[in-house]
Amino acid sequence: MIHRLTTILALVISASSLTAQVINDGPYIFIENKQLIQKQIINGEVVTQELKMDTYDTIYHAKPSIFTGIDTIAALSDIHGQYDLAVEILQNNQIINDELNWSFGNGHLVIVGDIFDRGPKVTEMLWLIYKLEKQAEIAGGAVHYLLGNHEYMVLHNDLRYLHEKYPIVSGLLQTEYDDLFGENTVLGRWLRSKHTILKINENLFVHGGISRDFIAEAGVDIKAINETMRASIDRSKEEMKATDFYSTYYGSKGPIWYRGYFYDPIPEQSIDSILSKITSDHIVVGHCSNEEVVSRYNNKVFGVDSSIKKGEYGEILFLLGDRYYRGTKVGDIIEFE
Repeated sequence: MIHRLTTILALVISASSLTAQVINDGPYIFIENKQLIQKQIINGEVVTQELKMDTYDTIYHAKPSIFTGIDTIAALSDIHGQYDLAVEILQNNQIINDELNWSFGNGHLVIVGDIFDRGPKVTEMLWLIYKLEKQAEIAGGAVHYLLGNHEYMVLHNDLRYLHEKYPIVSGLLQTEYDDLFGENTVLGRWLRSKHTILKINENLFVHGGISRDFIAEAGVDIKAINETMRASIDRSKEEMKATDFYSTYYGSKGPIWYRGYFYDPIPEQSIDSILSKITSDHIVVGHCSNEEVVSRYNNKVFGVDSSIKKGEYGEILFLLGDRYYRGTKVGDIIEFE
């Protein structure tokens, strides 16, 4: 407790010396004593407002993690606070319109992790996905936001990769950054309802990947894995590291950190074995940066981390029936052969 108070004090001092910078962020919605407290930073000043409890949902349940019969799917990942570029990609590929509203009909959009860290507009991206999720549901479609390693890092107060803006935000709000997404906040409760693994048709989506070691230790029950990962958000690292749990779920062979499809390639027959065990034909992952959406192992693995985090270029993957396409930044569609 003393450490956290000391950290907050340091952030306040840092923020007080930098308030000349134009900082805009939020809103952050806190759930306190049967009311909602909205805090927003406008031009470096904190604006606080009380809201009615029904202004935002405060209870979020995990939605299904397995879907079948979906004709149109799009996926991208590793946005890392690059809101403007992500919006451009989504607009040019007709996922959203010029007013930033859902225009993908009954299609499913998958964000394969890592909205947090590195870039300056994390909060804006979170609220856009929050809005699109509701709009897509009304249209008969869906938005699936999977948690990646950077979501779990922030939720566990590992803030090594924060953009320089966010310690200032934290100081102005006199709240540690991870507490802005605590279980008594709207965004925090929403995040705690999200999956780590998702299956749509014969496509498995996960931020890092599924390794043979993880299957051997944790099995292939998607619902159980998601429930375990959600429950881990509010467990301390010390508790998780007291057993093999942390190395299994958070280690280099776990679903949010695994890089074996790209940086330590495994034989294609091993991919076939993994696909057989998870009863899928394809795996779609983020986490490993490439200059475009890529295919590996004869279209059995797709990598959708197209380096959006650099703020310069990015792409989106389309899965239309049994055909797979890259959607470029400007909206050109290129089929994988």
